[in-house]
Amino acid sequence: MAVLAPVLNLRRRLERRPLAALVEIAARAGYLARGAVHVSIGIIALMAALEATPHAEGAVGALEAWGRWPAGVLLLWLIGVGLYGFAGWRALQAVFDVDRQGRSAKALLARLGQAVSGAVYAATAVSVFGLLDAIEDLGEADDRDATRAMVEQALEMPMGGLLVAAAGLFVAGAGVGSIVRAALDHFTRGLAAGPDTRTLAGTLARIGYLGRGVALLPAGLFLVLAGVRARASDARGLGAALDALERQPFGDAVLALAAVGLVAFGVFAALEGWLRPIRPERALDS
Repeated sequence: MAVLAPVLNLRRRLERRPLAALVEIAARAGYLARGAVHVSIGIIALMAALEATPHAEGAVGALEAWGRWPAGVLLLWLIGVGLYGFAGWRALQAVFDVDRQGRSAKALLARLGQAVSGAVYAATAVSVFGLLDAIEDLGEADDRDATRAMVEQALEMPMGGLLVAAAGLFVAGAGVGSIVRAALDHFTRGLAAGPDTRTLAGTLARIGYLGRGVALLPAGLFLVLAGVRARASDARGLGAALDALERQPFGDAVLALAAVGLVAFGVFAALEGWLRPIRPERALDS
């Protein structure tokens, strides 16, 4: 019954507080969309490690493949809407502290990370709807080209090289943080689930954060290199960074580890969205 608790609670909340319930639905759908994106990236990366596809892809590149399915356009619409929902929920977490993290240095850092995460997923949602607007041209622009274009624009700004290098350090730091969390965090705190489900969720989270960290590290380091050298050609998106992993010693094994981790991260994100308490009324009542 614990697994069904979110559905039962949501039904009661729809009757008593419909606006808060609708925000909760959007947030839970957002976690599911976030999970679908990571599963897509991970599956394609695993196929690249097994040499079943030419190269790995980033978020948008992985979602492009969905457009080739009969129901792909509908799925892309659902993913795009869901990502906007997740970005909105991240805003509530960061600005209104709906998780009641407080204002300690650690809490403020966590809330800053949630704000950045929301911005990233909002940008991904914009890209998804861009794909829908040009569905007949899917596959023409890849993850690497998009990243280089953004870096070129940043390098033209005052102190652009420093800004790009700082962004790279942030991404690399997020990779290191993910690896540290895989070792130390208690991911199932607060989940409305029994012991077996908590064990499964915790295992998926540890594998997922480890793989996510392995994937983010090279992407961040390439950005740092682009900023230091002031050359956009050095910048790589997530897909190109995963490809770079494959070219290292034992690269296929490392890429496979990252790929499995990304899939695990995606499944955990869906579980978290289903089982975690979501209380938007804390912001709506503020």
